[in-house]
Amino acid sequence: MNKIRTYLISEKQAKQKGGLYHKTQINIAYNSNRIEGSKLTEEQTRYIFETRTIGFKDEEAVSVDDIIETSNHFVAFDYMLDTIDTPLSSDLIKAFHRMLKTGTSDAVNSWFSVGDWKKHPNEVGGVATTLPQNVEAAISQLNDWYNSLSAISFENIVDYHYRFEKIHPFQDGNGRVGRLLMFRECVKNDIVPFIIDERHKQFYYRGLKEFTALRGYLIDTCLSAQDTYTKWVQYFYPNLLK
Repeated sequence: MNKIRTYLISEKQAKQKGGLYHKTQINIAYNSNRIEGSKLTEEQTRYIFETRTIGFKDEEAVSVDDIIETSNHFVAFDYMLDTIDTPLSSDLIKAFHRMLKTGTSDAVNSWFSVGDWKKHPNEVGGVATTLPQNVEAAISQLNDWYNSLSAISFENIVDYHYRFEKIHPFQDGNGRVGRLLMFRECVKNDIVPFIIDERHKQFYYRGLKEFTALRGYLIDTCLSAQDTYTKWVQYFYPNLLK
């Protein structure tokens, strides 16, 4: 039994700089947003987290949405730690979406539905997803299955992620919400969490696309990411995983 969440929460509450919480916040926000097309660099992401300001000298101009969504991700991650013992539910998932997308250009569009399920059909990778009128039932069914498991395994969490992304319940922001949920469920269930590196996004996308036929591909991609996070934990807390 590792207690990574104990250290993440304690470092958060202490506003500790330069530790595991600090490193995790920057890396998960940078990589998850970068996978979705953000142009912010890792150093720019670090600057926003550490100073809560912007002011990139001699840097290429970046989208205001990229900055807002990065800042929002820091807030959503903290909320994730604050609600770590709350069972997965539609309301909790919607709350993460609302935090991630509030203040963006999408939020001013009435059809977008920040913090609520999509109103229009969408596709992911050219593949049809769950129709808007069926999303609530599909998410409830997914959460009922997951919450009924007597013990949560690494494979269960990856399986949940695949099913969530297949539903694609929001107009946009599904990947960011889904990856935050994966991290949350690992931490909650005393499993070493992981962050999908944006450099490996093609492996990640392929794993999602081929999951029904070759589920091991996505699982192996996630396990590789877990190895990286394990090294971070061992650096900051050498005896935690022994």
